[in-house]
Amino acid sequence: MIVAFAPGGFTDIAARLLAERLSVALGQPVTVDNRAGAAGIIGTEAAARSAPDGYTVLMGTISTHAMNVGLYRNLTYDPMADFAPVSGVATSPNLLVAHPSKGIRDVAGLIERAKAEPGVLSYGSGGNGTSSHLAGELFKSLAGVDLLHVPSRSTAPAASAVLAGQVDLMFDTLPSSLPHAREGRLTPLGVTSTRRLAELPIIPAVAETVPGFEMGVWTALFVPAATPRPIIDRLNAATRDALPQISGRFAELGLEPLTLGPQDTTTYLRAEIGKWTQVIRSAGISAD
Repeated sequence: MIVAFAPGGFTDIAARLLAERLSVALGQPVTVDNRAGAAGIIGTEAAARSAPDGYTVLMGTISTHAMNVGLYRNLTYDPMADFAPVSGVATSPNLLVAHPSKGIRDVAGLIERAKAEPGVLSYGSGGNGTSSHLAGELFKSLAGVDLLHVPSRSTAPAASAVLAGQVDLMFDTLPSSLPHAREGRLTPLGVTSTRRLAELPIIPAVAETVPGFEMGVWTALFVPAATPRPIIDRLNAATRDALPQISGRFAELGLEPLTLGPQDTTTYLRAEIGKWTQVIRSAGISAD
């Protein structure tokens, strides 16, 4: 199972939990192969060019299969043409957090401050074109505000900058930001799902103040496009059986199973590509 990112992140965690259960369901070891680099392009291209025999699968993501389409004019793979979806795996909203020193307590207060001081408040991200960056751009567009983007080389130093008060805001992952919010080191302003999370009912959804705002990172399982349908169906059945078994562990980490079959994953992917390509073009972002 190729993961196109370094160990320890959202995608890697979901992959390792799933791989353990697939090993049992398929009766053979499923190993995670981290091939990080170039915004996930290196590992994703390797998966696209692998033999279509079911022995190499890819844990694709919102970055590799949706955002990169708009970011790179010469992307070396086509997420729709080069891959066949097997199943959705996991999704998780981000958490919009602020450093307590800013005195911002909710999304309405953030918007009011940002409109009074255009371009003064800053938000951190894991780099140009990353999901944390595009979440900020989507928020700016829908809320009609101007925020200063401060990119870092990855999400970890970006989160550290917010914790240190060097950057004001961030759309961070739940596993990373929630412990700091619970301990008062960050102020949680809203989750980026369309509704409040059952396990975090006191934290509002950003969409309650900014209608239409939604940002969820996700992973799904893919195989090369020429993979025979019986192999896809077997992998899908094994994944479908595995997800309920790891849903409890997912919940502990702020993840939810993304229970989509092959056709529904295709529909979901097409919508995600359209959504984020529009955001990227409207913001004038390019990674080339």
